[in-house]
Amino acid sequence: MANRKRNIQMKFYVTEEEKRLIDEKMVQLPTQRYGAYLRKMAIDGYIIYTDTADIKAFTKELSAIGRNINQIAKRINAGGPAYQADMDEIRERLDEIWQLQRHILSNQR
Repeated sequence: MANRKRNIQMKFYVTEEEKRLIDEKMVQLPTQRYGAYLRKMAIDGYIIYTDTADIKAFTKELSAIGRNINQIAKRINAGGPAYQADMDEIRERLDEIWQLQRHILSNQR
């Protein structure tokens, strides 16, 4: 082991599905050795980062409108009035949600 160029061993576990995917990708390269393939991917492979800020904002807006609708529903179920201002706020929130959704979808292309 002391005479080896690569004298540090690394081990990890995969599922059957992960192993199948690795095997499929290895077919695309001129190697049949896992060590060579995994070393190359670990050193030269790409990491794709997805910014989810838009999706978090979308989720926040959905939660806010959900809370508003629940408050209005509780008041109406208790015999209270339905106010036009409540309906207008819900419409405004829905418009914000649709705008966010269009923005998110346009960034995915």
